[in-house]
Amino acid sequence: MTKIAVVGATGRMGKVLITAVSANEKATLTAASVRPGGEGAGSVDAGAIAGVGDLGVLLVDDLAAVINQCDVVIDFTTPQATLEHLEICANANKKIVVGTTGFSPEQLKQLQTFSESHAIVFAPNFSIGVNAAFHLLGVAAEILGGDVEIDITEAHHKHKIDAPSGTALRMGEIIQNSLSLNGHDDQLNYNSIRAGDIVGEHTVMFVGAGERIEITHRAMSRMNFATGAVRAALWLEDKSVGMFDMQDVLGLK
Repeated sequence: MTKIAVVGATGRMGKVLITAVSANEKATLTAASVRPGGEGAGSVDAGAIAGVGDLGVLLVDDLAAVINQCDVVIDFTTPQATLEHLEICANANKKIVVGTTGFSPEQLKQLQTFSESHAIVFAPNFSIGVNAAFHLLGVAAEILGGDVEIDITEAHHKHKIDAPSGTALRMGEIIQNSLSLNGHDDQLNYNSIRAGDIVGEHTVMFVGAGERIEITHRAMSRMNFATGAVRAALWLEDKSVGMFDMQDVLGLK
């Protein structure tokens, strides 16, 4: 049984992560934290806040105070908060799954440094469907590159700060890598939409003369991200060091 701590427990993803952990028979929630001074710390059960009933895990506002109660931390928060959690995990020799996006190049270096002595799964998107799309995009770019225009359009809820999304940027990176391997240097166009409560939509269009191919993923619920993150946490069980992503977890590399 893998013992998991969820940070940002009262946020959109935090609540869904708690639900996903509680539903997995191979995992157990042993800690849940909120930001310092956050509402409910010390008095509210994490299961209650997620709507799954009491789990016997009270919210805390200091991850360091409960870090030794878990094997893996799952973090879908903000870049600065994630780096603070990373330091706590490093000091306690704990593993971490990171779904936070919007890191600067310098912040990404800190994640890489962590991976040199600890195990981390870091991915812009933990959806199994999105990761299947990543694989398909590489194949499409290999076949079509040089003969098409490529546009990446993504849409998210109005509260999402970073744009383009981390998933869109990863799609672009995969396409560019495939193009480069085949001697092409196509220009990619990114389009971002922030509106309402859109969970997440990504469409890549390969537009040629008289035809186009579209590869689209639409997330109907955040649960697909959460179940993927829990799967990644379980996968880390026999890993002690290294930087991994969902392509590693799913065996697609």
